[in-house]
Amino acid sequence: MAVSTPTRTGTQASDIKYDAGTLRVIRRRHPWRWVSAIVVLGLCTGLVYALAGTPNIRWNEVGHYLTEDSILTGIRLTVVLTVAAQGIGVIGGIILAVMRGSDNPVLRTAGAAYLWIFRGTPALIQIILWYNLALVFPTVSLHIPFTSLGFSSPTNSLITPVTAAIIALGLNEAAYMAEIVRGGLISVEQGQHDAAGAIGMSRGKAMRYVILPQALRTIIPPTGNELINMLKSTSLVSVIAAQELLTASQHIYAVNFLTVELLIVASLWYLAMSTLASIGQGYLERRLQVVLRVRPKSWTSRLLAHTGQLTRTIGRRAS
Repeated sequence: MAVSTPTRTGTQASDIKYDAGTLRVIRRRHPWRWVSAIVVLGLCTGLVYALAGTPNIRWNEVGHYLTEDSILTGIRLTVVLTVAAQGIGVIGGIILAVMRGSDNPVLRTAGAAYLWIFRGTPALIQIILWYNLALVFPTVSLHIPFTSLGFSSPTNSLITPVTAAIIALGLNEAAYMAEIVRGGLISVEQGQHDAAGAIGMSRGKAMRYVILPQALRTIIPPTGNELINMLKSTSLVSVIAAQELLTASQHIYAVNFLTVELLIVASLWYLAMSTLASIGQGYLERRLQVVLRVRPKSWTSRLLAHTGQLTRTIGRRAS
């Protein structure tokens, strides 16, 4: 927005007296905004018209198979895989993040090696390897040393396609969650660690009651993104026929040859579930912000704050 100001020859601009009624507001023009908007709308309209008008997509079949029994069964399994694998990933990520920050060089090295292996290899390969674990270990045996007590079972009876998918996706996700959790822990200032130690808290209690609650504000948003990514990554287990959403769609179009229509059905359901997960993520983030903002501070929090301030003051004076 620009303002047109009257000027008089031979008069300094600072000496001119302006009357608000004489000022004329001239709106700044943005022609390229209109041009870009028209181009985008034209492309979207053309794409929708082309998809809706093509005779090669039978949209009535898309509507029919949206609620087909095997598709709904695949959706339920997709949700189960997502929740189970993400749960393993979150728990494993917290453990790995603590290992990465440990003073024990063995734990720290083991955590770094885990991340190097699981982040450096594709999730699809890990899924196939877990599914074919029986080729390496035909049986799984657990025995108590020097006793006859134990357990032994064929690997194929334990590592089913669903089990292999949960283990592979969960362990793979743990490597990424470890870095998210570690980033959240790093975001908590060192004074909180010092304050917790100054009031006699052990490192475990400080991590549980002081550090992790504050780190949640940094951990929650990327964890929501990882959940949505996990939801879509479950489609990878179609290579081992785990009967999730994509596998159910493939089984149907292998019979009726409605390949595009069934892929559209799967895409619509993935889009719907991702949207619901995004809404839940946004609600959780807002709820967490409100709780952290309005929750009254307990005497422990006030003591930690004063102790942390005192610790920083003593450190500055000592240096």
